[in-house]
Amino acid sequence: MIMTDFTPQLLADVNESFWFPKSASTFSDQVDETYMLVMWICVFFMVPITIALFYFSIRFMKKKGQPAESQVSHNTPLEIAWSVLPSFLLVWIFVEGAIGYIDQQAAPEGAASVGVKSFKWGWTMDYGNGVFHPELHIVNDKPTKLTMRSSDVIHSLFIPAFRAKRDIVPGRYNEMWFNPKVFSEKVSDAELEAAKLDAKENHNGTFDTGRYQFTEDGYRFFDLYCTEYCGRNHSQMQTVVVVHETQADLDAWIKKYSGRTDQTPAEYGKLLYERRGCSSCHSVDGSKRVGPSFLDAFGTDRKFASGTSAVADENYIRESIIDPKALVVEGYQPVMPSYKGQLSDDDIDSIVAYLKSLSSGK
Repeated sequence: MIMTDFTPQLLADVNESFWFPKSASTFSDQVDETYMLVMWICVFFMVPITIALFYFSIRFMKKKGQPAESQVSHNTPLEIAWSVLPSFLLVWIFVEGAIGYIDQQAAPEGAASVGVKSFKWGWTMDYGNGVFHPELHIVNDKPTKLTMRSSDVIHSLFIPAFRAKRDIVPGRYNEMWFNPKVFSEKVSDAELEAAKLDAKENHNGTFDTGRYQFTEDGYRFFDLYCTEYCGRNHSQMQTVVVVHETQADLDAWIKKYSGRTDQTPAEYGKLLYERRGCSSCHSVDGSKRVGPSFLDAFGTDRKFASGTSAVADENYIRESIIDPKALVVEGYQPVMPSYKGQLSDDDIDSIVAYLKSLSSGK
């Protein structure tokens, strides 16, 4: 019997220590060791200093008006000692941190490359040959370089399990790299089918990776967050990292998303709505988000901030995808990024077909 009662479960062994999530890259051990070095140095000094503080506060407590027992102004040897000796610890900490920082600056030759576009409030990963997806998929034990850009404000890509973080600044490309050492396991076919059935019957067909703790393809994952406050829906700007065991497995996954296969245009349009980040700004149930809802949107009159109006037909939808700031709907901000060059004509036609399917009588 297939179970449909889903309680969120963490990735196996995701918390290997009290402080950190699972160590899943070649950088993470060095980062953790430096952190523990700093922490134990702080503990080493904090404990005796705190004990001495309480002891001296009680030992030399005097009633108001009583003279102090000592008026020593300073102790030169002691002051030199507590100034010079800690400097050696600071140099040690600096060297350990610098080694890790330098290692993370330049990707090794032959590293795989993935393009990353950040926007309010989502991610698009470019795998080449027209394959885009909001999830980051890479290969285990293979260095991977991310070439990142922002279409609006400053964002920051952070993968806790990899101990990797880098800001993404508008108007320039930023790079980061890592080498994963733990691959993502796949759940059983029965568990995956049960999750899809649960999503269909209880959640309007929306597959939530956070609820099931695996992707719609059945992979366990690591979290990826934006850690630079970027606006109202900053907390929702998150996705997943899937580490494939082999290059062949990754290639098969990329091929699966290389274009429309046997789906109808409306079905493929729904997939694009979920994969390309449309769902973060446009609802399909009539609720207001960052952008207008797609429910009953096709064929309706749109009033724009410029004072003009138009019917939301095929041409309007196409223009809104390619040049979204040309006609901004009244009451909304011009924050949608352009998808020019990222969606094929068939992709746009499929999105139009999906919007038609959400509109009654169209």
